[in-house]
Amino acid sequence: MYLLIIILNKEEYLDDVLSVLVEMGITDVTILDTQSLEMALAYKVPIFAGLKFQLGGRTPYSKTIFVLAEEKDAGKEIIKLLKGVGIDLQERGVARIVTVKIESVLGTPPEVDTNI
Repeated sequence: MYLLIIILNKEEYLDDVLSVLVEMGITDVTILDTQSLEMALAYKVPIFAGLKFQLGGRTPYSKTIFVLAEEKDAGKEIIKLLKGVGIDLQERGVARIVTVKIESVLGTPPEVDTNI
């Protein structure tokens, strides 16, 4: 089993990412509202306020998505499927996907009805 950590800097792609996960049969997903160090400095530390102008109007927040997947290459599959609908997660500043091997998982996730 693998843990995918998707750091999605462009929140407008969240629905597309979640749709791809469901399409892949992956429903054991947790989503957190997060903020990068760069954004925190630019928006909360006065001495770094000038960074806001370099950020090009990006929102100061991102989504971090934790995904439990059976396949090691699930991250590559997510990238491939999203490219098929015109979203390139590998474009600079859009997202990062980190894959970590998991030794064990305890507990069970809630049921997700994908037939809604």
